[in-house]
Amino acid sequence: MARFAISRRGFCASLAAGAAFGPRPLRAAEMPDLMAGPTSVQIAPEGYGKTNVWSYGGTIPGTPLHARQGERLRRRLVNELPVATSVHWHGIRIDNAMDGVAGLTQDPVAPGETFDYDFVLPDAGTYWYHAHTNSMEQVARGLSGPLIIAEAASDAPDVDRDEVLMLDDWLLNPEDGQIVDNFDNAMTLSHGGRMGNLIGTNAQYDYTLPVKTNERLRLRLINAANARIFGLRLEGVTGWTIALDGMPLEEPEPLTGPIILAPAQRIDLIIDVTADEGDTAGILRRDDEDTWRPQAIFPVRGRASKSKRAAPSALPPNPRMDMPNLADARPLDMPMEGGAMGRMRGGRMGGGMMGFRDLMQAGQFWSLAGQIGLDETPFARLSRGEPARMTITNDTVFPHAMHLHGMHFRTIATDGTPGPMRDTVLVLPNEKIEIAFTADNPGKWLFHCHMLGHAASGMTTWIDVT
Repeated sequence: MARFAISRRGFCASLAAGAAFGPRPLRAAEMPDLMAGPTSVQIAPEGYGKTNVWSYGGTIPGTPLHARQGERLRRRLVNELPVATSVHWHGIRIDNAMDGVAGLTQDPVAPGETFDYDFVLPDAGTYWYHAHTNSMEQVARGLSGPLIIAEAASDAPDVDRDEVLMLDDWLLNPEDGQIVDNFDNAMTLSHGGRMGNLIGTNAQYDYTLPVKTNERLRLRLINAANARIFGLRLEGVTGWTIALDGMPLEEPEPLTGPIILAPAQRIDLIIDVTADEGDTAGILRRDDEDTWRPQAIFPVRGRASKSKRAAPSALPPNPRMDMPNLADARPLDMPMEGGAMGRMRGGRMGGGMMGFRDLMQAGQFWSLAGQIGLDETPFARLSRGEPARMTITNDTVFPHAMHLHGMHFRTIATDGTPGPMRDTVLVLPNEKIEIAFTADNPGKWLFHCHMLGHAASGMTTWIDVT
């Protein structure tokens, strides 16, 4: 894989970077601050100044949080932003009051105010945290960070290093390198969502992560982009998928083809470096049908051992990973409509029916099961412990990454075969997907598209578990 240079002239070209976060277990008695505020960071290419962003802890990505399975996570959100905000702990099967959804589970935290998040971490795995008040804008401005929950030391995989790679893109003005402030753009909202012209990993460009021949790494990939679907492949390594969206697979699956990572999805890999010393390994990103560019560059410097290792063992399962009882599952129907070139004529909003023209004038372009945006009435009311089987039908010409808060689900193939547990599923245009889950976590749980512009313009609903 060749190195490549980036200049101001080549600003709109794709960029790549990589960085690592080391583990730092939290002590149970701590209630440290999680500061949300404006700062400036160097994410644009050489020749530009720093970009003004919003961040957690003054860095992009935000302060990496590490804990062990079964511990409590305590963080006091201190809002130094000019706007209200809140924090969602994405993928954690959490107490509902701690889920961070402004307007549903808590009031937004006003500028200058604080909110204490305090909850148990039931599952090991790769998660992340991000703003959930006007998240379309706040996440795009930088408010997200990794949340890594380690297995018990005796259950940790045998690897030489554990690396977090947070993939993202940024829509920057090529004149000054500042974030383009057009979050209410109707074209973006009604089409595929906000796409950046600067693509990187851990908000750095032209960064290299040195590796060694025969070194074994655990890679935790997080898609933090507003709308970009990453198509990835690895070079100079062999590897296995060991977890999706934080949930371990029953057995590691060898990497034999491209990786598709939709917004908000995560994938845990174990890779062995096979490239020789002096060569370059890494991760390539598919930009179009014929073009692959570096997403993270791994120059090979030295040799970790003389021989290859055996295939890795499976991670220990997390609690409550049993299959839902499909025979008794309540059927739920979730048609998705709207967007440019869509067939949505109207829908329910604010307690009444509205036509598509009026919805467009209100900046609303999408619906879930005929509902536009949050309503006082949930999409479904489920009893605690009740199984559900939801059919999601994408009647639009755009893909949607559908995320369920508070619970994980399994996709169900047409022959009834269950897939792995996930919290976010990619539904392609004109595709129908079934998911099944057990409503085992009481509360008001959001269900929305994680193309965040789509969520802001209609694709948001909720499920009530009592």
